[in-house]
Amino acid sequence: MQLVVNLRAKKRLTSRVTGVGIHRIKFDSDHLDDIADAITRENIRSLITANTIKIKSFTGTSRGRAQHKLDQRKKRGTTQGSKKGTKGARVGKKTVYVAKVRSLRRLLKIAKDRKDLTNPEFWVLYKKVGGNTVRNKAHLRTLMDEIKTKRTD
Repeated sequence: MQLVVNLRAKKRLTSRVTGVGIHRIKFDSDHLDDIADAITRENIRSLITANTIKIKSFTGTSRGRAQHKLDQRKKRGTTQGSKKGTKGARVGKKTVYVAKVRSLRRLLKIAKDRKDLTNPEFWVLYKKVGGNTVRNKAHLRTLMDEIKTKRTD
């Protein structure tokens, strides 16, 4: 008659040695007495290499369905003729404005760091950008050139 051994402590030790959770550890039912005799971490490691103690592979959440939905969402309604709604409805005015202002401010900062603009000149243009006076990057460059020509005169 074989005694039923409580192997909970062995599972805990195995989990510490391998760095995985207790529920992923599986003992071979034919070699339970060998597992019960294993006291040290070295014993546990040798049992793992002998395949007496097995570690179940990690099961994560499958992203397959989510990826499929994303692919469908991406391909729909982007081509010409499939678009419903005005340009302003598809991309909001505020989004366009924020993107424009950020890019123009970046240009201004670069010009100031290069010493193309003095601090007062920088702030004059900065306020124009914020007030939506500057139309685009080309317009900003022409304004910067005008400032440079005034400075030389």
